[in-house]
Amino acid sequence: MKTKLIFLAALVLLAASCSKESEVTVVENHQETALVRVSFNDFSMAMSEVAGARAVTRSEEAPASYDGVGAMTLAFYDAEGTEVYKTNQIKGDGTYTTFGEFTANLPVGHYTMVALAFAHFDGDEFTLTSPTQAGYTSERPRETFSQVQSVTVTSASPLDLKVTLKRISSWLKLFSTDGRPASVKKIRTTFGKGGKDFNPTTGCAITNTGFWQTNTPSSATGATIEINAVPFVACADDAEEKMTVTIEALDADNNVLATKVVENVPFKRNRQTILRGKVFTAGTSGAAFTLETAWLEDKTVDF
Repeated sequence: MKTKLIFLAALVLLAASCSKESEVTVVENHQETALVRVSFNDFSMAMSEVAGARAVTRSEEAPASYDGVGAMTLAFYDAEGTEVYKTNQIKGDGTYTTFGEFTANLPVGHYTMVALAFAHFDGDEFTLTSPTQAGYTSERPRETFSQVQSVTVTSASPLDLKVTLKRISSWLKLFSTDGRPASVKKIRTTFGKGGKDFNPTTGCAITNTGFWQTNTPSSATGATIEINAVPFVACADDAEEKMTVTIEALDADNNVLATKVVENVPFKRNRQTILRGKVFTAGTSGAAFTLETAWLEDKTVDF
């Protein structure tokens, strides 16, 4: 990313020492400043066995060791909502000292801090524009953790902050029980609700009109497949969001070879929804799918 540094002349040397993150923006301010050090706490996660038989509570895990996180973003916004600082870290690119630890120099004042951690793959495009607006402009959203909190810098003394992030994603795991024909090269999954953008403060989807993504199965011809998707859901009052999920088997030219529609699939933040059924077999409706959910609690539904 292009590094952006707009500092007072007196802060140039300090800026250079903090420029190891991939992107930094700081606005000019003539007030007294303080060094703010931010570290992301270990993630505390509720996971499940793939079979969904029971929930498994895992102890905290350091950001650097959790494979589900490949990038982190930290930003500060002043009382008027102006971005005064933003920086990104990409795991493995060598542009930071310790993954999950940040240093900023901020004027005395009141701020809203936004801390995000998310999976990162080549081609992903992610933007954060305010404490209430963030999202993916590339094809698919990723597993995402978020924390937004108020921060007050009262003097020039260094300020140390430790931030615990919470998972705001839901997760769909699709397993076929029949083998993939040689003619099927891709799987397109369409969500009737939810979206790829979210409010970092609430963790809820901003757009609730749905989206689609295309996956290329890695299994051999004739073998079953596994497809993963991580939508953001509207989550009013943290309730379940039920939606239609459409599964299409495509050939190399994106022609539809088979379609399965599953109605009323429940999603919830920090919960895994598992669909199992025949994806490629002709004449089998969505009613043949088995639904399992996990992370927060176990739930099995046949429909």
